[in-house]
Amino acid sequence: MEFSEHIKTANVEDVVLRQPLHPPSRGTLCITGHHLLFSDREDGSSRQLLLLLRNIDAIEKRMSGSSGTITIKCKDLRVLRLEIPGMEQCLNIAHSIETLSCLDSVSEMYPFFYRPSDVSLQDQWGPSSPEKHFSRMKELHDRWRLSTVNRDFSVCPSYPPAVIVPKNISDDMLEKVAKFRQGGRFPVLCYYHRKNGMVIMRSSQPLTGANRKRCREDELLLQAVIDGSDKGYIIDTRSTQQALQARMTSGGFESKSFYSSWKRLHRQMERGKALQESLIKLVEACGDEANNMDRWLSKLENSKWLSHVQTALSTAGLLAECVERDGHSVLVHGAEGTDSTLLISTLAQLIMDPCCRTLEGFLALLEREWVQAGHPFRQRCAHSAYSHARLQQESPVFLLLLDCVWQLWRQFPLALGFSEALLLRLATEAYASNYGTFLCNSQQERWALGVKKNTHCLFQALLRQKERDCYSNPLYEPTELAIWPSVHPQSLQLWRGFFLRWTPQARHLEEAQEEIRNMVIEWGKLALS
Repeated sequence: MEFSEHIKTANVEDVVLRQPLHPPSRGTLCITGHHLLFSDREDGSSRQLLLLLRNIDAIEKRMSGSSGTITIKCKDLRVLRLEIPGMEQCLNIAHSIETLSCLDSVSEMYPFFYRPSDVSLQDQWGPSSPEKHFSRMKELHDRWRLSTVNRDFSVCPSYPPAVIVPKNISDDMLEKVAKFRQGGRFPVLCYYHRKNGMVIMRSSQPLTGANRKRCREDELLLQAVIDGSDKGYIIDTRSTQQALQARMTSGGFESKSFYSSWKRLHRQMERGKALQESLIKLVEACGDEANNMDRWLSKLENSKWLSHVQTALSTAGLLAECVERDGHSVLVHGAEGTDSTLLISTLAQLIMDPCCRTLEGFLALLEREWVQAGHPFRQRCAHSAYSHARLQQESPVFLLLLDCVWQLWRQFPLALGFSEALLLRLATEAYASNYGTFLCNSQQERWALGVKKNTHCLFQALLRQKERDCYSNPLYEPTELAIWPSVHPQSLQLWRGFFLRWTPQARHLEEAQEEIRNMVIEWGKLALS
């Protein structure tokens, strides 16, 4: 397909742009296959706006006489207004934006065309892989192995080609277990706790169904996980009632009769539509321009977003307590095992493992636990909070993770080696990016489309020295101790840097933080000299 087919008017002069934190400006608007470009031509100014069309969540058009206004609502929560002379030009521009911002074909998206001059497509892709992770954990090698049973993605389409499993469980057994777990997501190791040898496993729900089917191989796999220990815990991110209801649709949970060494704990976490609607209500509250504090607080509470943050952090804290304090291995799953399961396993690793708190360690953690582990980014991040489209499978689970990490960063300002700026960058890139990292729903899809061969990796870009300097925390002081977050309501705050990022107050806060950062860096240089 030629992008030009969708561009009836490529550029328009004398357009007025109104955007947050800037005075109105007049200039030229251009539309390309992937970008909206505005160039300010007034008073010799060279200001430009380059907006990835994929970042556009919704547009609204209003005609007045012979001109029109297009309001663009972005996935990063910016709202822009374009005042365009000429009704036909305005309608053409609106049509092009609507069409090009919603292209379905992954291979037509901008990451496949993005070619920065200073890097090559042959460069290493990503800071982590199952093979690297396993080779670094020498302590694992006695009881665990790296299985390539999923080398062609036939056993589990959403898993990577290699996974870590108990050594005495054969690939034939893994194939049988995969048939007993939703989507083939059999239990795999995602974390080994060096202090006591306990592990975190993750999977999807067992397909026990109404007839309470069992799988002997699944039982043996879980028994192998706690070999030599008295018991393990299963944290199910559904309520007891939801787990019981899942039996009616072929799902279910691990029966005490067949998994006698495992204790099941249910911690309900909202997902899917409920989480997306919570985000929509929160963004609506943040955009409320009525200066009424009671109304604002009521809307904030009604969105329930901070309740979701609280639940995620407390459930991750429970998982970390089971491993770190009680000394037991844990299996985590919900239904599919691709959303809340990944959320709490990631947070628990941040709480316990200092290696995950460095800039490189955190990006490697995201690659393992989200990109490789099969979080369906394309479905979940198809729209943000403004879209008028009917909800399909959108859900801001990854954004919720970043909010939880920000809460940790705020409560432990010295313990994390990266800055809030990194979290903001990741929140933007998940919805619209120059890079291929968050494309598709699984490693299988990325492999089929040649994402690694034909696009650049965001995580590698963030680890280059120039970027690393921007996203490092100058106050970072490594600690081997676990960082236990407070989840009391008064301890949790709205992530203003993200949800209010386009307001003057947030910009002043950002400037103050940058000034403090520069001062700390200068002090550090003086101390070394």
